[in-house]
Amino acid sequence: MRKERNANKKKPLWVLGAIGAFFLTKIKTLLPLMKLGTVGGAVISMMVSVGAYALIAPLQLAIGFVLLILIHELGHVFAARQKGLPTSAPVFIPLIGAIVNMKRHPRDAETEAYIAMGGPVLGSIGALIALLIGWQWDIPLFMALAYIGVLLNLLNLLPIQPLDGGKIAIAVSRWLWLLGLVVGIVVIVWLKLYFLFVLWAWFAWDLYRKYIASRTGKKGHSTWASFEIPASQIEERGGFLPGTDHRRDLEFTTFSELNGKQKVVLYWEQIGFRGLVPLAEQGLITQAFVHRVDRRKKEGKLMLVIRVQVDYDSYENDAYYEVPVSSRWKFGCAYALLACLLLILMYVVADIGMPLTRR
Repeated sequence: MRKERNANKKKPLWVLGAIGAFFLTKIKTLLPLMKLGTVGGAVISMMVSVGAYALIAPLQLAIGFVLLILIHELGHVFAARQKGLPTSAPVFIPLIGAIVNMKRHPRDAETEAYIAMGGPVLGSIGALIALLIGWQWDIPLFMALAYIGVLLNLLNLLPIQPLDGGKIAIAVSRWLWLLGLVVGIVVIVWLKLYFLFVLWAWFAWDLYRKYIASRTGKKGHSTWASFEIPASQIEERGGFLPGTDHRRDLEFTTFSELNGKQKVVLYWEQIGFRGLVPLAEQGLITQAFVHRVDRRKKEGKLMLVIRVQVDYDSYENDAYYEVPVSSRWKFGCAYALLACLLLILMYVVADIGMPLTRR
């Protein structure tokens, strides 16, 4: 019996083959059911990510790491599908991770937290499976992947936007964001993950802008855009050609797309101008105007460059954060339980020993 077990330890390739065969047979069935759409971009981005990670780690480890990220992202996809929200296929960003694009933005914090929770939950299951395989057949690669998977999902639970933990915290208490600021910088320094400092700094600035600067009256923001129209279009309508210092208010309408992005439509009826300006965030428009008009030649034709400015105040929909008390408790308990389980898994992996460092 021991001899047979040792033989299996020495020949673990059948495990990889079985897993690979399973996914190859199921992938064509799973993708249409999940309605992920075109997966060509996802596959290509996965290959590019594997190549990028292979520059700093063994190829097998790079492939396994990308697969762990895929499992994590599929957790978000499954959770979004359960809430009836369409998503894109996961798109991998080399050396950063992956994202799943929401085609329709959640309408409340509870839904957003549920979708965010899906990633760490399925990702933790993937890390646990890697741990079981690595321990059962003494495969160093899977033990290393288990450690990486646990660390990946544990870091994702930090209550910092735009990490999953930051989105889950919305449904528990936004005060957790302050905890995230303190714990986040400690983790970054302790584990020397200095590349995460940019993310932490952006999160700190966003909190300051939303909850401190806005209360001191500094809510105004501006965005600019340029539009090019032929001068002949204006002349045909019998209008005048504005000078370079021309300034005028514009009529406008605004709307938000299903993904939550707000856009402003600008009108200048006298010259037949219509322009679309996206906003970086949700806002209340205070003014839209032309602040300059430039002239240039393009293919022998006179073109006018209409330079516009849109002023707006940041708008935070407090109703978005209204979550029932019972749901807050459920998300809080699930969040704490998942974090504890991941800490236990990390301890177990360390206790068993990282085979790659032992051999």
